[in-house]
Amino acid sequence: MLKIIRPLFIIILALFTAGFALGEEPEKTAEASHSEEFNAGKFVIEHVSDAFEWHIATFGETHLSVPLPIILYSSDKGWNVFMSSRFHHGHETYNGFRIESEGKNEGKIVEVNEQGEVTGLPIDLSITKTVAGIFVSVIVLLLVFLNVAKSAKKRVNKAPTGMQNLLEPVILFVRDDVAKPAIGEKRYEKFMPFLLTLFFFILINNLLGLVPIFPFGANVTGNIAVTMVLALFTFFITTFNTNKHYWKEIYNPEVPWWLKFPIPLMPIVELTGVITKPFVLMVRLFANMLAGHLIVTVFVSLIFIFAKLMGTEAGFGVSVVSVLFSVFMVLLDVLVSFIQAYVFTLLSALYFGMAAPEHHH
Repeated sequence: MLKIIRPLFIIILALFTAGFALGEEPEKTAEASHSEEFNAGKFVIEHVSDAFEWHIATFGETHLSVPLPIILYSSDKGWNVFMSSRFHHGHETYNGFRIESEGKNEGKIVEVNEQGEVTGLPIDLSITKTVAGIFVSVIVLLLVFLNVAKSAKKRVNKAPTGMQNLLEPVILFVRDDVAKPAIGEKRYEKFMPFLLTLFFFILINNLLGLVPIFPFGANVTGNIAVTMVLALFTFFITTFNTNKHYWKEIYNPEVPWWLKFPIPLMPIVELTGVITKPFVLMVRLFANMLAGHLIVTVFVSLIFIFAKLMGTEAGFGVSVVSVLFSVFMVLLDVLVSFIQAYVFTLLSALYFGMAAPEHHH
């Protein structure tokens, strides 16, 4: 394990050469500080949403965070590349850009003029927390499976050991209990690379999202853009691996004529199913993984809510219950992480199998 962990952290540290950024909030008057109240809704959303920096901890008015690269293209200013620390947590404008803190563009980078008025939205290709989390998970996957492949080559016809011994049964499970039954003995092999990549990518990101320590903890699979891309991969692979019988069952299914004329009810239903399948894949994974993170942050919020309503003692009392429930939810999320990776992979395999049905005489 040390052979894997050591280079992993070296690569991660190399990726974030900018290091840690320490920023301070603008000074508040005593009146403003007393009037500021804990906003549970904002607290929860901020902890599960994407960001332009990787926040680690807050000590008083000092924020410890890792700045991430901002990559923007503006028709007026061209390409702009800088670190997110230039924004100082969204309170300043840099080079004519700022992170909007309210309104319809809240959370987005907007282009502003000298008067501070919004003039447009640049093309944003920034490395956000979710993207950085994907990079980390890819590095972990490469390190683990390159190590397993190397071990498998050395131990041909020998009992597997170490990481190979851990992962080989999982790989065989995906092959024998997911791919073969769902796709068929004759066709499953060409889909195995995608199915294995899909399963382990989802599983690793699900598990890393539960580790609240940098460089882990990014809610990658709780981001609907990520799950949408995974679902689109399944959709396109399904669509481009069909046969004529698949399309016949969609546009001219063998059903009573009154279900096809004068209103083509069945073709509409079948075509709708083609579109809803990837949509269901996308929403199921997104909703399940986001829900776990939301519940934990809600339990944490209860500590501050009770402290505000009933005093510090009540906050300490509720903290015991909140921590216990949070630990229980994290343990439950470990189980959910495996289940969701399995379900997404299984449904993808079923769609691949359904894309090439045999003609029944």
